[in-house]
Amino acid sequence: MESSGEDTICAIATPMGEGGVGIVRVSGDRAIAIANNIVQPRNRSSLEQLASHRLYLSDVLSANQSLIKDFDSFPLDEALVVVMKRPRSYTGEDVVEIQAHGGPLVLQSTCEALIRHGARMAEPGEFTKRAFLNGRLDLIQAEAVLDTIKATTASSLRSAQSLLRGTLTKEVGQLREELIQALAHLEASMDFVEEDISFIQTEQLERIFRHTQATLQRLIDTFEEGRIVREGIRAAIIGRPNVGKSSLLNALIKMDRAIVSPVPGTTRDVIEETVNVAGLHMRLLDTAGLRHTEDHIEEEGMRRTREAAEEVDLILLLIDGSVEMTDEDRSLFQDHAKDRCLVVINKSDLPSKVESREIFEFAPWLENPTPADSKTCKDGEDPFVRISAKNELGLETLKDTIRSWFLKSDFEPGQTPMVTRLRHKTALMQARDAIQQAQSSIEAGMDGECIALDMRGALDSLGEITGEVSTEDILDRIFRDFCIGK
Repeated sequence: MESSGEDTICAIATPMGEGGVGIVRVSGDRAIAIANNIVQPRNRSSLEQLASHRLYLSDVLSANQSLIKDFDSFPLDEALVVVMKRPRSYTGEDVVEIQAHGGPLVLQSTCEALIRHGARMAEPGEFTKRAFLNGRLDLIQAEAVLDTIKATTASSLRSAQSLLRGTLTKEVGQLREELIQALAHLEASMDFVEEDISFIQTEQLERIFRHTQATLQRLIDTFEEGRIVREGIRAAIIGRPNVGKSSLLNALIKMDRAIVSPVPGTTRDVIEETVNVAGLHMRLLDTAGLRHTEDHIEEEGMRRTREAAEEVDLILLLIDGSVEMTDEDRSLFQDHAKDRCLVVINKSDLPSKVESREIFEFAPWLENPTPADSKTCKDGEDPFVRISAKNELGLETLKDTIRSWFLKSDFEPGQTPMVTRLRHKTALMQARDAIQQAQSSIEAGMDGECIALDMRGALDSLGEITGEVSTEDILDRIFRDFCIGK
């Protein structure tokens, strides 16, 4: 991927397909000159003469205006065109946006005309990469642009916007600034060691290190919730045949996606749908019923069920509360009722034949839960959820319970800095470990050079988060997930 603005790039910035409006974006040193070859403002001015950041009604042409005597007869489209002169643009370069009608042929022909006059097609994320390279965004904010585009819930959107507006950038920047000042004082003291002049006391350094470690750990501790908000969760509904797995899937997504039948073995493959669960994006898997069978196709479906159960964040273990528990139910408890499993008793609209003591018998840790298990229920409540998928009873309780497994009750995305990517967490942990090593060096009475080396390691790790320290490999990994045109 090109990393400088020496060439001019163009791309369609709106989704492919038909639409009311489609946008072609051009950015680079020659963006205005190249676009001027195919855009004729209705006021007969050239693009160089137009005021920046104002829309002008224009004709978009497929050939060089100078070769056409009556170019009004040969337009590709009429469009609103805006020139955004550097540095007041998204990329920090000269940018031209052509807002035409959203037909695929119009937009593609416009790009082809721009390329004929010297532009080239942008690569995925190249506009945002140029914004980063030109200082318009840091790497946290660049990633937040992608998160904003891909947000599927209000929570994930608020989280992305918080990062885009600099909450984490500010926190990391403050840590770096404190460490840079402390390092400068430490190195100054090292320069005047023979004169016995100290620019910073050991107690001050230790106080800075304690504060830095506490802040880093606080940020690291936000990762699990941050990841869940950004990525969502995967959950699998498992159970023996005919307990209502497909009915539960249909009830949660509010459509008849899975076939519901009293015939065992109807669901023979894993069906996946998405649903908003109390503000969380959840990919929900309906699986084949688990039982003994001689049917090879059904057995393959059950193999896929077991495979899915190993990969998900949450298992919804569904049992039929209207009949007594079977050996198949008990086998499922033994195999799956672990820390990632929420027991759901279906058909609560019918007289219950499943008592709490039976569940506790096969999952005794639910009766006396550890702190990690206790999130499944409130004091005095059973540590499982009763629902009726057919009558849609208890579904809101189920959704709230699922949310409580992954997010604190008072969690509100966007209010405080939050780490949402493993890249950030890894760098924060490296910075924390470097500061811990610097603290150990002080306690061991080691020379200032050793302490300074650890501090510089922490600064480098923090710099990787915002992009102040970066490599082409890191940038390529970040921007390859972007769409073309952003």
